[in-house]
Amino acid sequence: MLIAKRTFKAVLLCLVAFGPLRADDSPSRVSTPSELYGELFVQVQSQRVFADSKTFVDSVPKRTPAEILEKYREAKDRDGFDLRTFTTTYFDTPQPAGEEYETQKGLDVREHIDRLWDVLTRSPGAQPMFSSRLPLPQRYVVPGGRFAEIYYWDSYFTMLGLEVSGRHDLTSAMIDNFAYLIDQYGHIPNGNRTYYVSRSQPPFFAAMVELEAKREGEDVYARRLPQLQREYAFWMDGAESLQPNAAHRRVVRLAGGEILNRYWDDRDTPREESYAEDVATARASKRPPEEVYRNLRAAAESGWDFSSRWFEDGRTLATIRTIDIVPIDLNSLLYQLERTIARACAASQQPMCVQDMTERADARKRAIVRYLWSDESGAFADYDWRAQARIERVSAATVYPLYFEVADKAQARAIALTVREHLLKPHGLVTTTFETGEQWDAPNGWAPLQWLAIDGFRRYGERALAETIAQRWVAKNLEVFRATGKLVEKYNVSATGAGGGGEYPLQDGFGWTNGVLRRLLADYPKLADD
Repeated sequence: MLIAKRTFKAVLLCLVAFGPLRADDSPSRVSTPSELYGELFVQVQSQRVFADSKTFVDSVPKRTPAEILEKYREAKDRDGFDLRTFTTTYFDTPQPAGEEYETQKGLDVREHIDRLWDVLTRSPGAQPMFSSRLPLPQRYVVPGGRFAEIYYWDSYFTMLGLEVSGRHDLTSAMIDNFAYLIDQYGHIPNGNRTYYVSRSQPPFFAAMVELEAKREGEDVYARRLPQLQREYAFWMDGAESLQPNAAHRRVVRLAGGEILNRYWDDRDTPREESYAEDVATARASKRPPEEVYRNLRAAAESGWDFSSRWFEDGRTLATIRTIDIVPIDLNSLLYQLERTIARACAASQQPMCVQDMTERADARKRAIVRYLWSDESGAFADYDWRAQARIERVSAATVYPLYFEVADKAQARAIALTVREHLLKPHGLVTTTFETGEQWDAPNGWAPLQWLAIDGFRRYGERALAETIAQRWVAKNLEVFRATGKLVEKYNVSATGAGGGGEYPLQDGFGWTNGVLRRLLADYPKLADD
């Protein structure tokens, strides 16, 4: 049964007290580097003054943008003008997070992680003028390397380790920061940078609240209800007025009338932190550049930037079409958000809200099973809402309905067989079955997907498979750590060594790897000795 219009209205009435339902205005509330530096920005990024496009947008100006632009316009046509020299004269470039830390030889990996929390922790402090970093009120843990700001979905997996390490102070501080971001911008940006405000990331805020409530009790749900509701409003903006087989921002109404969601970005320009790369991709595509940029940005919101999941041909970045896809991971997360809001409404003694959100969660679950479950592959798959067809490709995203308890027991058994056959490799779960050179494809494995699979399979009684994945993944982490003294962003789960591919070199640090490994070694302590 579809949700009646009265349900939408009741939910929206419940939400409206907590702020505007749209986030279109959020990007205009901050000025991004491209807006501040205009033609200087374009030249620095186009000429690849820095090897990493993220370097310039994270640099801090030594004078006001207006003064720097004036100096640039005066100097750029002079003989001997050097753009790199000019840029390094007027900007302080960032240093990799955690660069100063040296691993103590022979240190147990758990103690190594516990020490790293402080190394990767940032305090609010004074905010440099015209920095792209968005200020936060509390301390937070950054992933490491080039990622020297807080990231939305990374942080949930970091919190898993913080809790085991007894760093509840940091977990609570980070959740407070995310609540602040929702209050400030109407949603949680990809990260606390001005150039990230136009998009979010996989919505794990409800899962963070659940983690907090396990420690502090049910009152947490009532306290976090305003932000839970406002985040939901962001993801559901435009749902009420949509016609069948149409989309608006992050919402899709399917041909049968059901509402599901997609990834999106409110801008259709090159990502500022990957400007040159996006321009090159658009040139390689025969489509309008704005269409390509929107799809690249939407994939960045997914966290899987980039993956064959989003490619028309399953192989080539230039065919990217993220906004045509209803993803299984996003809709599992929003099912969790709906259930969490219902629980928070119960804690706040709002029975009408409980009923409305429970109906919405139940309707989403039915739609997920109807459109995204594939008997053919024995897995949940993404759905092309324009073509009205499932995309029959197996990826590790199929474990999300296990972690968030969307699947039934028969589906869980089928997923276990599919994972064993297609995704389980010598060192953990591979992300997809395609090798494209993109980092969210084979042969890479990533900590968050290992955790979601392990705990998801445990929830459905598939404990042997869960332990196998844990053993293989932990062994890979320890192999690299013992050889290099580092924990890294991603790993090659099919062969020796760490992971590769994508737009930038392999990063160490590394927030979510640390968090998941620390949690797994608490759940399976014997693996530390393997």
